[in-house]
Amino acid sequence: MGVFVPCLQNILGIIYYIRFSWIVGMGGIAESLALVSFCGLCTFLTAMSLSAIATNGAMKGGGPYYLIGRALGPEVGVSIGLCFFLGNAIAGAMYVLGAVETFLKAVPAAGIFRETITKVNGTVVPPIESPSSHDLQIYGIVITIILCFIVFGGVKMINRVAPAFLIPVLLSIFCIFVGIMLCRNNDPVEGITGLSLSTFRDNWSSDYQNTNNAGIPDPEGKVEWNFNAMVGLFFPAVTGIMAGSNRSASLKDTQRSIPIGTLAATLTTSALYVVSVLLFGALATRRTLLTDRLLTATVAWPFPAVIYVGIVLSTLGAALQSLTGAPRLLAAIANDDILPILNYFKVADGSEPYIATLFTAFICIGCVVIGNLDLITPTITMFFLLCYAGVNLSCFLLDLLDAPSWRPRWKFHHWSLSLLGASLCVVIMFLISWSFTVVSLALASLIYYYVSIKGKAGDWGDGFKSAYFQLALRSLRSLGASQVHPKNWYPIPLIFCRPWGKLPENVPCHPKLADFANCMKKKGRGMSIFVSILDGDYHECAEDAKAACKQLGTYIDYKNCEGVAEIVVAPSMSEGFRGIVQTMGLGNLKPNIVVMRYPEIWRRENLTEIPTTFVGIINDCIVANKAVVIVKGLDEWPNEYQRQYGTIDLYWIVRDGGLMLLLSQLLLTKESFESCKIQVFCIAEEDSNAEELKADVKKFLYDLRMQAEVIVVTMKSWDVNVDGSGGGQPDESFDAFNAAQGRIADYLSEMKEVARREGRPLMADGKTVVVDEQQVEKFLYTTLKLNSTILRYSRMAAVVLVSLPPPPLNHPAYFYMEYMDLLVENVPRLLMVRGYRRDVVTLFT
Repeated sequence: MGVFVPCLQNILGIIYYIRFSWIVGMGGIAESLALVSFCGLCTFLTAMSLSAIATNGAMKGGGPYYLIGRALGPEVGVSIGLCFFLGNAIAGAMYVLGAVETFLKAVPAAGIFRETITKVNGTVVPPIESPSSHDLQIYGIVITIILCFIVFGGVKMINRVAPAFLIPVLLSIFCIFVGIMLCRNNDPVEGITGLSLSTFRDNWSSDYQNTNNAGIPDPEGKVEWNFNAMVGLFFPAVTGIMAGSNRSASLKDTQRSIPIGTLAATLTTSALYVVSVLLFGALATRRTLLTDRLLTATVAWPFPAVIYVGIVLSTLGAALQSLTGAPRLLAAIANDDILPILNYFKVADGSEPYIATLFTAFICIGCVVIGNLDLITPTITMFFLLCYAGVNLSCFLLDLLDAPSWRPRWKFHHWSLSLLGASLCVVIMFLISWSFTVVSLALASLIYYYVSIKGKAGDWGDGFKSAYFQLALRSLRSLGASQVHPKNWYPIPLIFCRPWGKLPENVPCHPKLADFANCMKKKGRGMSIFVSILDGDYHECAEDAKAACKQLGTYIDYKNCEGVAEIVVAPSMSEGFRGIVQTMGLGNLKPNIVVMRYPEIWRRENLTEIPTTFVGIINDCIVANKAVVIVKGLDEWPNEYQRQYGTIDLYWIVRDGGLMLLLSQLLLTKESFESCKIQVFCIAEEDSNAEELKADVKKFLYDLRMQAEVIVVTMKSWDVNVDGSGGGQPDESFDAFNAAQGRIADYLSEMKEVARREGRPLMADGKTVVVDEQQVEKFLYTTLKLNSTILRYSRMAAVVLVSLPPPPLNHPAYFYMEYMDLLVENVPRLLMVRGYRRDVVTLFT
């Protein structure tokens, strides 16, 4: 009762009564059978897909919208759902106008404003009574209000009233069949042959002709007919299969009612149409089929009035179902809370959608007042077809992915049938009218765009999520675990969010780290992994870690950085990092660059544990073959709106696979650095040919498609005097050198004193060290030379990139921090880069 009757009422409409015999006359029996089969197959396949999805678990209100949204996601669901709601609401107006027009033609005396036509195409004809547009509007508004009151009575009231509309319709069809059987040659009118084999043969083939606007054959008529046009005319006669599922919230057992009711209605009406094609084709001459618009009334037994009653009640029944289904559809969309603008139409479970019903009636009355629905009717059909295509695509996607949750009770389905159904829907849309197809798709796209911008995110476990998962797995397997070719190399930075120092409690990551991460991607493409280490016991801190991870993820989204958040609980930062660097990522989607802030605060705040942790992290990266980028001056790093000028200077000392070169090119793709130019500084031996080296490097950069100025710094110009009297190195570098030298001497004497007192060898960072004081001096001196060179040539640079020296073996971590401090002294913005044993740039196309 809740599915079969509404579907039957919606499918059996005015087209069967006033157009079907004309279709048989124009297309012939053969093409009419093909037409019925073609359109019937589309709705049958859609009903099969609908049955499969509807039996895959409990179903809430909204019918096809609910199914499409849960399978294809909220954006697609809402866009198709709103179009389907609009189609149902306007279709209600179309049915009401059809009923009123038929009634006024049958009973002209009922007209309030009568119109008499005396001329047709300029020719004087006997007076013809025609229904007035004002009559259509007045009667249409009154009938819409009456139907609205019936709908307000609830589903039980509708179910009681529905048979009163449906039984006379079925009775009128029975009268048509009885009348066809009783017809004899030229009885009841001329041109009726009765059921005749010769007539059947004469009407077998098609006879497409031009007609006037009324459908009467006319050689000079402007309306051309072919099979495509017939599809557009007939297809609305098979729509209506969603009328039962629209009321899914009111059904007692959706998983049983929807498949049986929808398929039964589809097969019943398709069989009725096929039989009618054969009977009409054998009943009358082609001329009679094409000229008698109400042939069904002419042959009906016992008198034509039953057909007028059938037409009026069938259209009113369809209008009633439209006014019942459309509000429930709108309420279901509102209840999902995707679009805040629809909140007015929300209803509690089990309640009637009164506001949505009033809104639907308002749309319906508005269309009735307009009166002319010729322009809107094709769009209604497009909305229905769009919905059918969505149902078929949903079933196709779910069946193809075959997720563990896909276990429909309806077993008679296959993804190929759903794909065929969706394809048929699209084909029929373009056959009917490509222009209206474009309009309806554009409207659905606009709604989709609006929902994606304004709508709230809803995770319904839709099929696309499953598809993304399957695609990700397949892509991951296809990437394999082999070395990535330099042409396909992408930076996947592992970013330490808060490795040194304190941040405000509500800030989970240094604000400029996300800006820097975006600078390492071309046009924002690529993935970053933001990691924070929580000190403590995992069992005690697990919930804190989840909360921190959620907060960090929200912050990354706020900064518009493509990436994921991870929080690791570990007893110490060193142990946490060692676990991360070994296990983070899958296959070739493992992070390949570790990014962290330089710990500038370690001496200022006397954080004596930082050197050991910092050196340990760098050594772990070297062992794990990860590149390292350490950012000094992170607080001053520009965001996307702060334009930089000057140069990006590279001190290319060690071959690093081209990572430093690649990073400089990626910086240039950002708005903040696009006005800068790249300078590459090469360090040459004193006796080498500087010009030859410069030419080689220029050729190398040209082959890499990189524009940069090459500057060769020879050892002679690089050298300085330790006493600060010559060489022209900045005084601040020399002052820093002396201060570092003094601190290292004090630290070394303290180590020696402790070792002598405890009677053991020199130890630092929990292990034995061997300190070669000459080597320490050499390291300090080399760092001094590099720092003074950077200050001499790059004091005004936007950013400086320099190779990160590896921590020397057997040197205390404290010494390495002193070397690093001397290297970065007075350089405002510096990136220390260490590549890994892979090329990340290539010369070849």
